[in-house]
Amino acid sequence: MLEWIRLPQPKPDFDNLLAVLRREVPARPTLFEFFLNDRLHEWLAPLASIPAGPYRTERQVLQAYYRAGYDFSNVRVPGFDFPTGRDFTGRTVSLSAGGLLVDWPSYEAYRWPDPQAADCGIFDALAAVMPDGMKLIAYGPGGVLENVIEIIGFEKLCLLLADAPDLVECVFEAVGETLVRYYEIAAAHPAVGACIDNDDWGFKTQTMLSPRQMRQYVFPWHKRIVAAIHKAGKPVILHSCGHFERILGDMADIGVDARHSYEDTILPVEEAYERYRDRFAIIGGIDVDFVCRAEPDAVYARARAMLERAASRGGYALGTGNSVPDYVPDEGYFAMVRAALENRP
Repeated sequence: MLEWIRLPQPKPDFDNLLAVLRREVPARPTLFEFFLNDRLHEWLAPLASIPAGPYRTERQVLQAYYRAGYDFSNVRVPGFDFPTGRDFTGRTVSLSAGGLLVDWPSYEAYRWPDPQAADCGIFDALAAVMPDGMKLIAYGPGGVLENVIEIIGFEKLCLLLADAPDLVECVFEAVGETLVRYYEIAAAHPAVGACIDNDDWGFKTQTMLSPRQMRQYVFPWHKRIVAAIHKAGKPVILHSCGHFERILGDMADIGVDARHSYEDTILPVEEAYERYRDRFAIIGGIDVDFVCRAEPDAVYARARAMLERAASRGGYALGTGNSVPDYVPDEGYFAMVRAALENRP
């Protein structure tokens, strides 16, 4: 970590990430991360240094991303969520928890969020304090499949797919339409340089639903989301955890510019880059478990090797396989970041 502190403050330039998303070679090594954590936010940009006022936490996150060497800050509209009935006070929550919507009466009574009423003033507020060269990357309140699972509960969803497929289709339609409109609004803002279409589709060995069901209920909405973002002239990063080889063609058909979230137990990022870099940019990929368990020198070496692998071919931004939760050692995170920052002009 001390070696990172001695590095000069990097100058942000979002064009480098745009080059990556176009599968081109950026002008210098480029970082990407979906989430950091509160400890890193405080270490990089102490809240006491952030002026009081609206969106103070989001302004702290922006400054933390800037200080860590990113060309952007991720942002979502606060308070824009689908009601779920879940209890998120613990460290984990069951996929089958919740279940506000389980039949036609509860469907009729459900209160869908209104994207038009969302607090999009956050984009203006962050744009006003954003360092030159940075952009915002907007992401959603979960994705199409994630929100349907949270609204219904995974076990109940599986039963309803057999017992009441018409109800399931209506729920997917309502969630999908809401998210399409949300991304239309977010992507249109001039401070937003790209969007993350974030929706976990699977786990270690397969997708959450069968590929046939994914094609029927999930993918058409993502195709519309991507089209809406592209219409605004912005690229799309798909953040989706889990095994994806059986739906590779569907991902290409949806039209995402980049894919994020890789695990060594599913597909190491080095292999993903060699196999799929011609289809979409490869983002992140330094396995979170590896960053947690490996010595910092080993994390640095793998990150440096991954950058060298992509140096002449492009289409790669360095980051963890998923995000940086609070159990990731700071030394491992900064060792990874240092591989990208040490050779910057």
